[in-house]
Amino acid sequence: MFVENQKNAACVVAILLTFENLIYMGRPPTRPKKLRDGFYIEVRNKGSKTGIKIVRNSKEEMQKAIKDYSKTKEVIVLGESKNGKWVVQPK
Repeated sequence: MFVENQKNAACVVAILLTFENLIYMGRPPTRPKKLRDGFYIEVRNKGSKTGIKIVRNSKEEMQKAIKDYSKTKEVIVLGESKNGKWVVQPK
């Protein structure tokens, strides 16, 4: 009885591993991710070409993050996003 359960368990594991590989096969998606609502900044090391995007819910939180990160990093304000689109600020 114990041997049969081990064989069944091994078969189940093999099937699950095969199924997991099938999920990740194929071409990766090319559509960009949707933007969350909020205020975006990009933080990067000084002299670096790439950085990470950070989102904050309010303008005050964004200002505080800019103040905190600008001590050691280069900070670029990207703007505000609503409904997945960038909000154009009137000049």
